[in-house]
Amino acid sequence: MANNFHPKEEVTFLMVKPDGVKRGLTGEIIKRIEQRNLKIIALGMEKPTRAKVDGHYPKDAKWVHRIGEKTLATYEKYGYDAKKELGTTDADKIGKMVRNWVLDFMISGPVVKMIIKGVHAVDMVRKLAGSTMPSSAEMGTIRGDYSVDSPASANRDKRCVHNIVHASETPEEAKHEIGYWFKKDELCDYKRTDEDLTF
Repeated sequence: MANNFHPKEEVTFLMVKPDGVKRGLTGEIIKRIEQRNLKIIALGMEKPTRAKVDGHYPKDAKWVHRIGEKTLATYEKYGYDAKKELGTTDADKIGKMVRNWVLDFMISGPVVKMIIKGVHAVDMVRKLAGSTMPSSAEMGTIRGDYSVDSPASANRDKRCVHNIVHASETPEEAKHEIGYWFKKDELCDYKRTDEDLTF
């Protein structure tokens, strides 16, 4: 089926997580987005409830199991004893544990949510954000420049990885997250003065 959608009309969702907000990085993140000729068409700060964050993150059994397996792989890679530290080696139980760490973290302070529009916005924002694991993120990306956290460190502290931002991975995910965090009347599209030169 033909797609008549122009790349410059693509939108995505980005959230500055509590660690990014508490460290005063929101302005720097916005600056990087706007310097990339992307438009912020909706912006807000909120202190989400646990229920709100719970609805944002997947809870299906496959996703939870995969998180548990990744955690077990990290323990094995660094020679840590998952059974001793977490009380189990069951991937499903560990996945649920990690998901709870994420929820605890995401309600620990305010978040800044935004909708970003522009050429291939989803891929561009993911590139700006860098690898989800800051210790592997390239210098020049948000995570590479502002965080050195790793799964090994987070697991040993029994918390989630502090990686500054969340960015939608696909256009489908972006559509869902935009609808989940914003009302239609909160979007404010406009024309940038440099659009004709850059798009």
